[in-house]
Amino acid sequence: MIETVDKPTGRVRQTFVYLGKLFRMFIFRNDWKVMPMAAFIAGLVSFVVGKKMNISMEGTLRGAFAISCICIWNGLFNSIQVICRERPIIKREHRSGLHMTSYVFAHMLYQAFLCASQAFITLTVMLLAKVKMPSVGYVVHPLADLLVTLFLVTYAADMIALFVSSLVKNTTTAMTVVPFLLIFQLIFSGGFFSLTGNAYKMSYFTVSKWGLTALCAQGEYNSLPMTSLWTSMSKMRSLEIEGEKPVDEMLDYITASKHKEELMLKCGSNNQEKKYESSTRNVLKCWRNLGIFVVLFSFLSIVLLEFIDLDRR
Repeated sequence: MIETVDKPTGRVRQTFVYLGKLFRMFIFRNDWKVMPMAAFIAGLVSFVVGKKMNISMEGTLRGAFAISCICIWNGLFNSIQVICRERPIIKREHRSGLHMTSYVFAHMLYQAFLCASQAFITLTVMLLAKVKMPSVGYVVHPLADLLVTLFLVTYAADMIALFVSSLVKNTTTAMTVVPFLLIFQLIFSGGFFSLTGNAYKMSYFTVSKWGLTALCAQGEYNSLPMTSLWTSMSKMRSLEIEGEKPVDEMLDYITASKHKEELMLKCGSNNQEKKYESSTRNVLKCWRNLGIFVVLFSFLSIVLLEFIDLDRR
């Protein structure tokens, strides 16, 4: 049964009354279960892709994509049901004096607590799994910068889910929408699919693009070696051409002359991406755009809920 609260008139007081309600739900309705789930997912991803993250270009891109997915997953499921599951109660309380700004702001504070906790848990699991961490802090400190990125990606996805929860009628519809949100974020992240034209422009409207970009920039993507060429050549060993094995000879020569690392670094330098530039300006740009998602979708949630009395669904 959903808890109701008395409605004081002041917006600030209403905010803290609802915030108290949310924290009681966190304890007594087992909403805390999102924490061990975040640790479990982070552990799986770190086990699969963590060994090469921030070591090679390919590993960093895969790792950044996977970590972004973790954060988006956590954020979406934090708040996708929180408003729609108590929609009838919100209607009744709005008619008797509930300020929607107070209600949404209470949710924003509570969700910020959840997202910050999940970001900290994810970072801790990555450290325990011995994932190589960024070595340069472009704003404050390498770990602090990474923590901020994880938090902002999670929180931006959370606010998108809060908006959807404000829009839909019930939890069934909300959970139906989640897969489409995830697919949109994954396809238009720009990490694995080559996007051009209008498809590339669509990526600017995804949390995943800015999260992946920030993680690659912090991991110094453009200064890492590219290993795919060497891996492909190694798979061609024993290839005979007119009775000779030119690939074997070339690989043996490169290995013997100790030019393997130089070759991979050269491949990396020829495949740099400007969008992954490792700079304070680029990291702050990603943070700013993620912050825009937070502000925009929380504002849209307030607007929708202000008209909840007109909703006859």
